[in-house]
Amino acid sequence: FLTERGYLEVETPILQPIPGGAAARPFVTHHNTHNTKLYLRIANELYLKRLIVGGFEGVFEFAKDFRNEGMSRFHNPEFTQMELYVAYKDYNWMMDMVEEMVEKIAIALHGNTKVQVGENQINFARPWKRYTMFEAIEEYTGIDISTMDEVQLRTTAEKLDVPVDDTMGKGKLIDEIFGEKCEGLLIQPTFITDYPVEMSPLAKKHREKEGLVERFECICNGKEICNAYSELNDPIDQRKRFEEQLELGKRGDDEAMVLDEDFLRSIEYGMPPTAGLGIGIDRLAMIMTNSKSIQDVLFFPQMKPEKKGPELGENEKLIFDIIKKESKMELGILKAQVDLSNKKWDKALKGLATHGLTKVNKTDDGLFIELIA
Repeated sequence: FLTERGYLEVETPILQPIPGGAAARPFVTHHNTHNTKLYLRIANELYLKRLIVGGFEGVFEFAKDFRNEGMSRFHNPEFTQMELYVAYKDYNWMMDMVEEMVEKIAIALHGNTKVQVGENQINFARPWKRYTMFEAIEEYTGIDISTMDEVQLRTTAEKLDVPVDDTMGKGKLIDEIFGEKCEGLLIQPTFITDYPVEMSPLAKKHREKEGLVERFECICNGKEICNAYSELNDPIDQRKRFEEQLELGKRGDDEAMVLDEDFLRSIEYGMPPTAGLGIGIDRLAMIMTNSKSIQDVLFFPQMKPEKKGPELGENEKLIFDIIKKESKMELGILKAQVDLSNKKWDKALKGLATHGLTKVNKTDDGLFIELIA
């Protein structure tokens, strides 16, 4: 689809000196030869934009990105993302292109635009519904937050039982309200547009609406599957946005972006008006294959390490295996069954207690040993 339109597939660095292009916590590593800290990329956005500055009119990359964050049915620390940047286009053009591309994917896989995802039938036929960010929040909460300041937003979030903390600025508060109260209710593919400038440090200011940027996300089956902007190409405005992110970082926001002088220098040379897109391939695959978990579409998902039990001695294991069948036993009956010397018996009981596996309780009926849940 993309190569047919003349866009060039490229590769950009996975190891980066500055983690940029997204609001996320990076994985950190170290380059021994140069004695410098490096990061596994959280996004490839800033490098692809450098290629636009260098004269390419359209570039895209299927990239492995890495984010050192929580794991869930929808999140894996290592994931695949496709990013696309096209010069002399804007976010309205990109919305139309995303609709066309995803509709064609659905038809290619299923023969039509309808895809069954759990209990929901998703219809990817164009056109998709569109809300502004503020319209969506008002639609699902009944509250107009468009003119609220940070204090009012924090109060509103607390009234809506949205978890917030003091590190969150205005943009993060709006993001949390939308995520908690709106996102999960958007089942059919829906574009959420025109985000507050505080939420989008890399997006161009809206040409008509003060305080907003030209950005959209596509939400489908209650989850974001893509994010796109009219890209910010004003180096003075971009520096100011980065500096505002630094202030959020000082307040404790560990997802705030870092100031990237090399990227700023590149757009000072001149970046044309550009539309940019990032689409989560794993989440799109989940929807297209009716998969409940991201693990279902990855051959080798990151898994929680198996918790190993303590190494038990022969006598400890003998006692433990008997107690497991009963969960609770009278101490004298157990001792008769294992037939150990007093010394071995005492040592084995002490070992099981030290491992936190058993405890002995004294009752009116005698001494009992039981498993600790």
